Amino acid sequence: MFSPRVLKSASSLMHRSFSLSHMCRQGKAPDMSEVRNRLREIVGASTNWRDHQQALAERSSLSLYLAKSQEELPAKTMKDSFIEAHLPLGTQPGLREKYLNYHNSVRFGRILEDLDSLAVLICYSHTWNKELQRSPLSIVTALVDKIDMRKNIIYPDCDIKFTGHVTWVGKTSIEAKMHMSQYHDGAYSDVLDATFVMVARDPENKRAAFINPLIPEGAEEEAIFQQGEINKTRRVELSTASLLKVAPTAEERTLIHNQFLNTLDTRTVSFRSRILLPNSVWMEDAKMKGLEICHPHERNIFNRIFGGFLMRKAYELGWANACAFAGCRPMLVAVDDILFRKPVEIGSLLLLSSQVCYTEGTHIQVRVHTEVLDPLTRQHSTTNVFHFTFRVEKDVPAVVPQSYGESMLYLDGKRHFDETMRGQS
Repeated sequence: MFSPRVLKSASSLMHRSFSLSHMCRQGKAPDMSEVRNRLREIVGASTNWRDHQQALAERSSLSLYLAKSQEELPAKTMKDSFIEAHLPLGTQPGLREKYLNYHNSVRFGRILEDLDSLAVLICYSHTWNKELQRSPLSIVTALVDKIDMRKNIIYPDCDIKFTGHVTWVGKTSIEAKMHMSQYHDGAYSDVLDATFVMVARDPENKRAAFINPLIPEGAEEEAIFQQGEINKTRRVELSTASLLKVAPTAEERTLIHNQFLNTLDTRTVSFRSRILLPNSVWMEDAKMKGLEICHPHERNIFNRIFGGFLMRKAYELGWANACAFAGCRPMLVAVDDILFRKPVEIGSLLLLSSQVCYTEGTHIQVRVHTEVLDPLTRQHSTTNVFHFTFRVEKDVPAVVPQSYGESMLYLDGKRHFDETMRGQS
């Protein structure tokens, strides 16, 4: 969560920054529609499909303005990228329909879309060159490191406030942290904290591009920056220890073998004969699938499918799977380690597969895998992997793997669940 002192000092620059970018309306912070309009201005995108394609084709000329090294770029501070944006659900009733779900709460998938847009704008604020009309950088989402929920209920008729700024910078990658709160009973209360990792690329989104270095000011900002370094190291370690690269640990191997022994049929004592213990479900029976045709309406400012749209669809499928599995409404606890492996092109057939891969007590760990299918070549390409932790009001059945592949999904789910629980404690 953000330090109040950092936010207070950053807020002193907020209105001046927004007035320069035409986002300040009579002293008010922008709403989310203005955030998206500003993103279109920054890259020269259009709301019209034909004009949008032409504008992006013309962006290649902006390569002349790319820095050849990070040293050429002026250093920025955390205050330079600070943004406050509002979602006026309380004061603009016409907006509520888009965000309302049938539980009379807010569709969290829509919040994911807003967080993604805001994270991109935060990073553009860090890299903005006021001498240029358009940014030569293409800034895209690489990873949603973590979203931690502080509150289960999001009211559909109360204003929401987002704040955030850049917290760590590499040579071509940026970490942005955001905080969401909601006005209720006369005060704002915490709803969630989110950490996104973005990458900067050239105007045609083909190769990496350098970004401005970040200079922390004071001990508190230095601690925030160092946490970004820790986060980077943790991501590298998790990637190195991936079950797709190395064997499970001795403890994990023992766990899987004990599961296998517990499901052997004692009457036959055969490797092929397996039975379920009471209150258990085979992993094969805890799946749910979906399909999306990717239309131009869901494009982002770079003419690819909007990452927030992909997150919304994956979350809603994961939520539906957890709901069907538990037989009651699940509450989101955390979103963890959403990796964007490759962009999704307009016109793609997007296949989504949700799997309950681990359960413990009242918690359900869901993995959603998305891939694109080329209908002409029938080739499948993985685009994203999503991890969601849900909680329900009763204990849920245990999921039990049968194959080795399912066992790896089970262990991967347990790792993500354990990491989430450590962050909650």
